Amino acid sequence: MDELERRTIRKLTIRIVPLLMVCYFVAYLDRVNVGFAALTMNKALGITATQFGFGAGIFFLTYFLFEVPSNLALHRFGARKWIARIMLTWGLLSGAMAVVTSVNGFYALRLLLGAAEAGFFPGIIFYLTLWFPAAYRGRIVGYFMAAVPLSTVLGAPVSGYLLQMDGVGGLAGWQWLFIMEAVPALILAGVVLLTLTDRPAEAHWLAPAERDWLTRRLDVEHNNRRDAHGMSVLQALVNPRVLALALVYFGAVACLYGVGFWLPQIVKGFGLTNVATGFVTAIPYVIGTAGMVWWGHRSDHQMERKGHVAIGLALAAAGIAGSTAFGDPTLKMVLFSVGAFGVFVVLPVFWTLPTAFLSGAAAAAGIAVINALGNLAGFGGPYVMGWLKDATGGFSAGLWAISGAAVVAMVVVLLLPHDPRLERGTA
Repeated sequence: MDELERRTIRKLTIRIVPLLMVCYFVAYLDRVNVGFAALTMNKALGITATQFGFGAGIFFLTYFLFEVPSNLALHRFGARKWIARIMLTWGLLSGAMAVVTSVNGFYALRLLLGAAEAGFFPGIIFYLTLWFPAAYRGRIVGYFMAAVPLSTVLGAPVSGYLLQMDGVGGLAGWQWLFIMEAVPALILAGVVLLTLTDRPAEAHWLAPAERDWLTRRLDVEHNNRRDAHGMSVLQALVNPRVLALALVYFGAVACLYGVGFWLPQIVKGFGLTNVATGFVTAIPYVIGTAGMVWWGHRSDHQMERKGHVAIGLALAAAGIAGSTAFGDPTLKMVLFSVGAFGVFVVLPVFWTLPTAFLSGAAAAAGIAVINALGNLAGFGGPYVMGWLKDATGGFSAGLWAISGAAVVAMVVVLLLPHDPRLERGTA
């Protein structure tokens, strides 16, 4: 790597990644804070485990329906305006959760929240392909997606404390949780609108030589992908490889949300206070944060993708299923930490796979399809967990079902056809 390349990548990373990390941190916090609110909200509103699982997951149905149109709109109108719009609407709706008074109102706002947030994550993944050459995407996506476990590492204890605000201003603690954790999204909508740059050609904060180098490098990669695959938007939507990757992502998302939405209640069952539950729940996410960044670097260094994804899914399945074998809280958290490591290390490396053979509008559509179909597990995972809990009286059956989804995903990724571009995630 020469000095010009090193300097350019460093500037891009400093300028773009921290802002996107903070945005995703807030997005994920707004998405999963319902898991902590449930510690007191469910009883207050008379919500059963099955109803909570359905309501937590129903977010992903509208998220699925609006995902592809939203990402194509981002491609057309630019990331700056579209991401700011997404953040503004989801911030307003997340805060509105504080006024829910019934299970039907809970369902309705979760549906609206899914529609509002649709396109944010795949839009960011597509946006990163416009700025970072393929050789850097494993680590860059790892930095960006570290916001997912970090949102729980930091947000879980905060959520536990906010639940203690019962009676302040005549509101319950769970209502304050929704209000206070929605405010950052509204602020960041303005920050994104003022500071985000749509494309490298508009990056006046890069020196002319840096901008020229980056533009040439990305143009070469774009042309290589187009020449190799020549895929239109419609072809990307029905491409077998895209659909196979969606199935792999389905397994990873089933682990992420199937366990994540319920982990506060599992930990609370150890006999802990709400505040202690917040701190203990954060432990697997600390492990996941460190693993995510390290695994992304490792994958880039070895220029290998499929094996890294498969190993992560195997660890996720083993940790989640293994947690059911022990009643001791310490051993359970050790196994949940293994599972969290597996789930989170998969995520950044996985997203190098579709960007290795998709470009332009086809990339925007293909990434959105993978994310949309995969995120249907965000509905199925929590709902299955809740239904099986009501049916069996415990979490073990649901955890076994979730681990099974990870095993299926592992098998599919190993069966993907040999393609050096796909395996290395390079153009």
